Amino acid sequence: MTGDALHTQREHARFLVDVKKAHYAFTVKRNQKNLYEQLRTLPWGQAAAKFYDRTTGHGRKETRVVQALTVTGLGVDFPHAAQVAKVVRHRTDTKTGKQSRETVYVITDLTSRQASPERIATILRTHWVIENRLHFVRDTAFREDASKIRTGHSPENMATLRSFAINQLRDAGHTNIAAGLRTTALRPYERPLALLGLN
Repeated sequence: MTGDALHTQREHARFLVDVKKAHYAFTVKRNQKNLYEQLRTLPWGQAAAKFYDRTTGHGRKETRVVQALTVTGLGVDFPHAAQVAKVVRHRTDTKTGKQSRETVYVITDLTSRQASPERIATILRTHWVIENRLHFVRDTAFREDASKIRTGHSPENMATLRSFAINQLRDAGHTNIAAGLRTTALRPYERPLALLGLN
C-alpha cells in the first residue's frame, strides 16, 4: 500500500501490517516536522546502494536519486519501519530552464531484501501514475476537492461515479478527459448514451 504524506500515519501503518497483513510505503515530507527531521539526520553516509531514475514529461525533466537505509535498531519512531529511502528530485522546467531540488523520504516495513532502491523507485513511480491518471484528473476535470457533497456515503458514491465516467471516456479513446467531457456535453441526450453503448 502506498500513500502520500497525508496518509503517513502511525495508525495506518499498524492497521496495514497488524490487521491486513500488508506492506506499506509512505512518503514523508516537511509537513511532518519531527519525523522528517528524524529521517533527515539518519546516517545516510552508510547507505551503500543508490539508484538513478530519469524521466521527461509534464513539461519537465526529472532525475531522482534514491538511497535506502535499514533503520532497524536506529530508533526510528514509526510502527514496523524496517527501511527508509531518501529521494532527491532534481527538476528542470523544459520551457524556462528553471531548476529545483526537493528531498523527500519514504518509510516502509519492507526490508532491504524485499525492496532495493530500484524497487522503491518503482513503487513510487507506480503510486504517481495512479495519482496522475485518476486523482489529479478527478480534481481538475470534476473539481472534486471543491465539492460540497459531504453527507453519509455521498462523497464515496460521487468519487465512484467520477471514476466510472473517466474510465468510460478512456475506453472510448479520449486521452484528454476535460476535452472528452466537453465533447460529450455538446449533445447531452445523445453522446452520454452512446458512450455507455445504450443507443
